[in-house]
Amino acid sequence: MADATGLELRSTVGEDGTLTLSLEEVTLGAPGPDEVIVRVEAAPINPSDLGLLLGPADVSTMAVSGDAVRPVATFAVPQGRMGSLRARVGQSLPVGNEGAGTVIDAGENGRDLIGRKVGMMGGGMYAQLRKLPLRDVVPLPDGASVADGAAMFVNPLTALAFVETMRMEGHKAIVHTAAASNLGQMLQRICLADGVPLVNIVRSAAQAKILTDIGATHVLDSSAPDFRKALVEAIAATGATIAFDAIGGGTLGSDIVQAMEQAASRSAAAYSRYGSDTFKQLYIYGALDLSPTTINRLAFGFQWSVSGFLLTPFLQRAPRETVKAMRARVVAELTTTFASRYTATIGLAEALNPDVLRAYERKATGEKYLIDPTR
Repeated sequence: MADATGLELRSTVGEDGTLTLSLEEVTLGAPGPDEVIVRVEAAPINPSDLGLLLGPADVSTMAVSGDAVRPVATFAVPQGRMGSLRARVGQSLPVGNEGAGTVIDAGENGRDLIGRKVGMMGGGMYAQLRKLPLRDVVPLPDGASVADGAAMFVNPLTALAFVETMRMEGHKAIVHTAAASNLGQMLQRICLADGVPLVNIVRSAAQAKILTDIGATHVLDSSAPDFRKALVEAIAATGATIAFDAIGGGTLGSDIVQAMEQAASRSAAAYSRYGSDTFKQLYIYGALDLSPTTINRLAFGFQWSVSGFLLTPFLQRAPRETVKAMRARVVAELTTTFASRYTATIGLAEALNPDVLRAYERKATGEKYLIDPTR
């Protein structure tokens, strides 16, 4: 096959503090022996993509230029946030962690994939064409669509990683925030199937119903006046001592660890000024709230830890057989346990539409977009 050319969505931060989103023409050479070229047909906009796509830009400053085919969106980055972006200033970076599409060309070791639908990881998925190593593509099971396979890596593997981390670290139940998200629903289905007690924290009654409808037992609305009391009761009932927090900012993470301590103290044989002997782990894996994380450390003794959680480091340190089993489970349960639902499907140019940009920047539960670069 001759060199192939297509458009790719790029994000660039300039020295002047301007973030620019544009569609750039990219030419791909012939694939090597262990490479494939995929026509991208579906790529989700995940919260994890927004950090590179929009970064800390102020979306209210958005201006759109160009034309309907090649729009350009620009944003101002507040000066106080530029310090964390110095390493990427001037670089035109491709966006999109994962996707799915059809293999249109391959090197000698991937010829059997030509014409097959595959899921992909490796970045740069908001593009019409993508060249990838064979190791970064997975053939979709019979009957699965590209929309089914578009999000088969980030959310499914993260949800499975939460459960595996719980097991590896000796906990027996989990607390999860922003729990009505696609990832949260996957986690609930996994926990139901595996018999793992799960405490779900959401922000509204409507979100709570999403989870109770799929069988969740413990669903707490953080906006309810009795939330903190209900949180202690749910943790006492499940024995949860590990939490995964998608919110990041504010006091919610601290509230969870404090509730774990209060639940543990109920069975303490004697008072200790150092708190209970129960070890409590909080992992922060998201930043839906960009404000600082507030930890009320004197409220939960000294047996605790707060850490960041990222999928890639987990996959690197987990036993190889565990990771292999996780990937196999995702493929086997792609349209059930790991099914994703989308608000709308849009083209590459539509991804730079102001109304669409504002919608996915809100990170609202139930608003998830799928990019189809063939549109």
